[in-house]
Amino acid sequence: MPGSRARPPSRTTATTVATLPAALPRGLLIMLGLAAVTVTIGGIRAVSDIAAPAFLALVLSIAVHPVRGWLVRHRAPGWLATVTTILTAWGILVVLAGSLVLAGAHFAALLTQYQDDATALLHDAESWLGNLGVDGTQASSMTSSLDLARLGDLVGSILASLFGAISNLLFIGTLLLFIVADASWFPLRLDGVRDIRTAVVEALESFAHGTRSYLVVSTVFGLIVASIDTLLLWALDVPEPLVWGLLAFITNYVPNIGFVIGLVPPAILALLDGGVTLFLVVIVSYSLINVVIQTIIQPKVVGDAVGLSTSITFMSLVFWAWVLGPLGALLAIPLSLLLKALLIDVDHDTVWVRPLISGLTSDAATAPADATPTPAAGPT
Repeated sequence: MPGSRARPPSRTTATTVATLPAALPRGLLIMLGLAAVTVTIGGIRAVSDIAAPAFLALVLSIAVHPVRGWLVRHRAPGWLATVTTILTAWGILVVLAGSLVLAGAHFAALLTQYQDDATALLHDAESWLGNLGVDGTQASSMTSSLDLARLGDLVGSILASLFGAISNLLFIGTLLLFIVADASWFPLRLDGVRDIRTAVVEALESFAHGTRSYLVVSTVFGLIVASIDTLLLWALDVPEPLVWGLLAFITNYVPNIGFVIGLVPPAILALLDGGVTLFLVVIVSYSLINVVIQTIIQPKVVGDAVGLSTSITFMSLVFWAWVLGPLGALLAIPLSLLLKALLIDVDHDTVWVRPLISGLTSDAATAPADATPTPAAGPT
């Protein structure tokens, strides 16, 4: 009608318009996500001295939890099962740290016994460089950089860093006490929320199962590699073959490149004790054995067991070593499994990512998510 005012929109229409989400450009969302990831990684690096030992305690508690279950099933008292599990975790921690210190101490002690052999070897190297036409001053400069004293200083600094890591044993051991004690009731509480948070519970269970599978596979392959390396070094008459076999077992938990760390001490001792020929034999033999087992066979078995491809396991090593330091390299696979559980397994909409990071050619990568429908009551 003329002179009448325009009719205002109904309350329903205004409410609908007001509640419509504002769509952000995809590029902006990606940039915001990358910024959040950068800040998160920086925060983790800033507290790496706390985060790395804490996660080591968590992994150890996951590894020894079946001990408590086995004791409870055999009618052991709950307090006895918990105490036994805690002592088992502490024993593993002490053996791990003690093995590294033992290997480093033996290496440093043996170097001092080969001082004369090292001096003669350096003179031979200087003469060899002179025969190749290298100036005497330059040859002396090049060989002086290989002085055994400097190598001893390097070993000393490595030992100092190891002792610095061992200073966290009190913190890790105390944290283990509480985590293992809480693990006695945590699975029951987790089952209590399974119906309302199904995906979260399954993701955490997948992380725990994958971590234990990784530790079992790495332990089995570590025993195989350590046995072969020990027999090889014993046959070649390299000093202290049992110590280097133990070191090979420990470094097997470092994916892909762990054998390089375990190779350095026996290779140097072979050079000082038996010359260049024995040095090359040790390097070639070690490389053939460890590359075939640790770099080709083991990553494939580990990837199939935990759902991570070989390339992902290697990148995990590089990334977590950069973020958390040496413990990050040791815990690279469990850390990646936790990241996978929190970011991928908890959301059924991201199930398509699993085959891309698992390296599996079958539908096994998506089976767990497909087998569990999302409850209609709300997101899990």
